[in-house]
Amino acid sequence: MNNLLNFFVKHSSWFIFIIYVVLSCVMLFRDNPYQQSVYLTSANSVTATVYEGMSAVTSYFHLKDINADLQERNALLEHELVALRDELNNTKLLLPDSTQLLQPRLRQFDYVVAHVISNSIAQPNNYITINRGSLDGIKPEMGVVDQNGVVGIVNVVGRHSARIISLLNPHMRLSCKLKSSEYFGSMVWDGRSPEYAYLEGLPKHVQFAEGDTIVTSGYSAVFPEGIIVGTIEGKARDDSESFVALKVKLTTNFSQLSTVRVMTNNLADELKSLTEGEGVGESPLSTPKTKEDRP
Repeated sequence: MNNLLNFFVKHSSWFIFIIYVVLSCVMLFRDNPYQQSVYLTSANSVTATVYEGMSAVTSYFHLKDINADLQERNALLEHELVALRDELNNTKLLLPDSTQLLQPRLRQFDYVVAHVISNSIAQPNNYITINRGSLDGIKPEMGVVDQNGVVGIVNVVGRHSARIISLLNPHMRLSCKLKSSEYFGSMVWDGRSPEYAYLEGLPKHVQFAEGDTIVTSGYSAVFPEGIIVGTIEGKARDDSESFVALKVKLTTNFSQLSTVRVMTNNLADELKSLTEGEGVGESPLSTPKTKEDRP
């Protein structure tokens, strides 16, 4: 207590000075309209700057919630786009018999939004782990996309998490086609840059130009037709006398994956039962699942 009193006594002149300054400012701004207006203008400017800074900080901490909401909305829009495309195709097929148009159809694809909790892009075989599993309806061989394009295919599923074989994995081969034509081939990663892959098995007479879009072909139960994969950078090589490979710049930025969407195919079991024993409908994953593969 004595130390505190000694402190005030020692610095009493400063405290008296501060009190006089405060009283002077109060009297100045209270009794003089011009000085009062200047004070209020300056105070409002400082307050606005402080509030703007606080708003920026608050918005930053809400970015995760905003991103999750945007992903939910994107998933809904993509789902509606796929559904409308399917309805349009079926309308064209069923047009001769108008009575069939009134029959409701089962929606083929749904989406489950998930967050990436582990990701690799520089390994010989890259995998991604998400925070959704069998309890959320996730199963092996489900397609995975983000807002930019194809990400990969579910490989192994646990109760609360799942592992995805990334498109940046040589064991994954994805059936793709040129958006401007019906020519298709297999998209495969060569183990080098995470920005590029190669579309192999295209006939040499295929006409293409740099910048043309590559999309999923829809020739499997994993992805519907028309999901963007990348754009053509140019011809990579001649695979043989009859086929050519194209270099494709992937639209998905694998180094910044955060939120993805798992595509659940409601007709997968039916399609699988129809193709069993016929040698078609094979998995795009060329390596079997093992115990070591579990997330």
